[in-house]
Amino acid sequence: MAEIGDGYGSECHLLRFLGRHRSYMDCQVLRAACADSIAWLDFHFDGTKRWPDGEWKGLDFLPPDPALAQKWREFWPETGNPPNWDAVAQIRIQGQTEWLLVEAKANLQEIKSRCQASAKGGRGRIERALTSTKKTLGVPESSNWMSGYYQLCNRIAVLNFLIANGVKAHLLFVYFLGDVGSSKRKCPRDQKEWESALEVQDRHVALPAKHLLSNRIHKLFLEVCPGQNRKQPSLPFR
Repeated sequence: MAEIGDGYGSECHLLRFLGRHRSYMDCQVLRAACADSIAWLDFHFDGTKRWPDGEWKGLDFLPPDPALAQKWREFWPETGNPPNWDAVAQIRIQGQTEWLLVEAKANLQEIKSRCQASAKGGRGRIERALTSTKKTLGVPESSNWMSGYYQLCNRIAVLNFLIANGVKAHLLFVYFLGDVGSSKRKCPRDQKEWESALEVQDRHVALPAKHLLSNRIHKLFLEVCPGQNRKQPSLPFR
């Protein structure tokens, strides 16, 4: 987990919404993912962190499955840092329970990344995983998924692995609007600013407009402080 900012940053705002604005957050997420209900997984404790909590990593949110775990070890290296999830939930869609893996961003610098794994740290296996994912989704082999927007690409690779192995899952990218910017971070004020940056990202990644995972990758643009006059969701009990 990245260092949580004091009143700013994607981790800070995501925790705000999950802890203090859960009903509002749930409504927005359900709309974005076209789901009927949602149940969030608690974070696990990690006493080595300044905030003693740890993010879900890799596939450790799944129930034990030795066969799937073996396939995962063949797909992704055990060394280094596997993809981390900012939040994980289970959603219900037309009566079926599926996983929702969440990645949150609050500034433009956050979407840029490159693979830093070494040859001894499993870089070759990562390259093979991304190459096989590109082939499945119809992405040109020449498209560089190892640098530029590596984090996005490895999340897509994990989603593709899950679907290919019978685990129903979705990705949700939360883009916060109106975070506190600085000389080091440019924070979009509105959806249009985010979309301009994401268009550049999409051209680099070269995902086709329609592909195998199109209906399983979602975007949510969320104001850090929605209007005071917004309608409150109805409460389940009185």
